Amino acid sequence: MTLTGERRRADAGPRARRAWPGWVAVAVWAAGIAAAFTAGWYLRRAGLATEDRLPPLHAQARERPLTWTMLPAAGFAAAAVAALPPLAARLPWRALPPLAWAGAAAWTVTLAVSDGWDALAAPLHAPTEYPANLAQLRPDPLGWVRTFTERLGGYTTHVRGHPPLPMLVLWALEKAGLGGAGWAAAFLIAAGTSAAAAIAVTVRHVVGEGAARAAVPFLVLAPLAVWIATTMDAFFLAVSAWGTALLALAARRRRMRAAVPAAVAGGLLLGCLPYLSYGLLPLYAVPLAVLLLTRPRAAVIAALGAGLAAAPAAFTLLGFWWPDGVRATLGTYLISRGSAQRSYTYFLPANLAVLGLLTGPATARALPAALGTPRRAARSVPRAVPPAVAVLAAAALAGVLVLDVSGVTRGEVERIWLPFAAWPLIIASLHGRAARPWLAAQAATALAVQALVLSPW
Repeated sequence: MTLTGERRRADAGPRARRAWPGWVAVAVWAAGIAAAFTAGWYLRRAGLATEDRLPPLHAQARERPLTWTMLPAAGFAAAAVAALPPLAARLPWRALPPLAWAGAAAWTVTLAVSDGWDALAAPLHAPTEYPANLAQLRPDPLGWVRTFTERLGGYTTHVRGHPPLPMLVLWALEKAGLGGAGWAAAFLIAAGTSAAAAIAVTVRHVVGEGAARAAVPFLVLAPLAVWIATTMDAFFLAVSAWGTALLALAARRRRMRAAVPAAVAGGLLLGCLPYLSYGLLPLYAVPLAVLLLTRPRAAVIAALGAGLAAAPAAFTLLGFWWPDGVRATLGTYLISRGSAQRSYTYFLPANLAVLGLLTGPATARALPAALGTPRRAARSVPRAVPPAVAVLAAAALAGVLVLDVSGVTRGEVERIWLPFAAWPLIIASLHGRAARPWLAAQAATALAVQALVLSPW
């Protein structure tokens, strides 16, 4: 036996012992998802869960699973698993964010069109969605904002559940000549998939280029792509991700002429989050983690603060007082037949199972390494997860837990948690030489969900 062979045999035992936490995490991931769907089936059969046809998802099982129409998505996944890791490792950095964006967009679209091209815009035609209320906004947008809270009860479900900014975005698209569900769908998909580039940029400036390069394939082939098309929450994901990326960029810029504008722009985007969705407040944990990890100069923090104040000041001057909006939305939530009627006891753990579907088995596999110290990281993840990567992922997960425990997100979290679920993907990126099998597992998860589940988004 050669010396190399002896070393491999000697390392086999320790490597196996260090790998077992990851496999346990994958087993827990699979068991948790199975338990959530099984319990949901029993609750629905007993008449205790009637809001959703396939709890914990707000969806239904397909009568006939998709077959040949999944071939474009399966073909893209196979090509991406083969090509993305070497491309991410070798291409110049300036090419990687556009690659991440284009790849994520292609993956999202090929999954969605397995139901036909009409499926891209179909969700926005629903009577509960935002476009159904555009007619009330068009005559007097300023008056609509000013009286938004008072007239909340007369709006559609999604408008009642959110502040006014999402509707104003659709109105602005229409004014720009991009009206209609088709343009809105294209905008939401383009925006949501751009988050892959934004998160890669953030990881590069906070952690390092090596970690960002390794993250790109997993950001592209994320299982959450199933729900990017077509939901307004994809736009929320983009705004939060680019706001955080601009903050990270500003924190690392040496020249203040470049740092200050980036900080202001990042603050503008991040300041919009509470006016896009009330449930995005816990997501501020991620930019806060960036601040703690980068420790930017005082001028950058001041510029960030100025940007953050812009949206609250503008909406307050226009007549929308955010705390009143929260109270009015809570009132309609409590008297509605929607989420407030769902079981808190069931959805508290079941929502976390949905998070598992969004992030995939590769994230679960890397989680023990992220929770441990680099010195004790599993050998099956050769490049130990840098502490900064773990902090960014943990910040997003903390936000999810806050929402989950609060009980305001009971069901439909497959779309609501998109802005949070994209960040834990970065710990799945550091599987080293074992990246391809886990990247394939991510793609297989998305393909299975799309083939078996019919979602309204």
